[in-house]
Amino acid sequence: MKPTLPLIKQQQSQSAASDDEKKGIECVQVVLTARHGTPASVIVAVELPFGCFGQQMTQKDLPGFAQGASEGIKKTFAISEPVYGAYMLGTHNIWIERAQGVVLGHPDSRYTVEVACGLLQNSAVCWMAMAADQDALQTFEHSKISLDGEEPAALVPSTAFDKKPSS
Repeated sequence: MKPTLPLIKQQQSQSAASDDEKKGIECVQVVLTARHGTPASVIVAVELPFGCFGQQMTQKDLPGFAQGASEGIKKTFAISEPVYGAYMLGTHNIWIERAQGVVLGHPDSRYTVEVACGLLQNSAVCWMAMAADQDALQTFEHSKISLDGEEPAALVPSTAFDKKPSS
């Protein structure tokens, strides 16, 4: 994936709506890529270091950042049936989206696409899964992560998509 990252950044930068969006695209780094099975399920983690970006993001910026990460997937997948959630992982707010995805040009290649994003002390981060089957989705969701030195926890709790009661 690393050899294609500059090309992807260039394409996304050309369609960026603002200078801040262009700067974010230039600063984003792929920190993890894992692939398994046939058809291949893929897990990718991307990070936007605040030092490179030139500003600290706040919780009000999280949905926009997360939706931007989610939009990038639409260059490869036709997305349908999105559902959204939000939850706490330790002291961190996490935004999450799950959708059905079909690889563009390959209508028989169906995936569950999931994107979870949060803000750390020094960066914004998104974990993305393109899961070909339920086992791959469970592997992604149950992967233990530690954010800013907190206790490791499953990336996606079972309640992530529960509807919150209206007040």
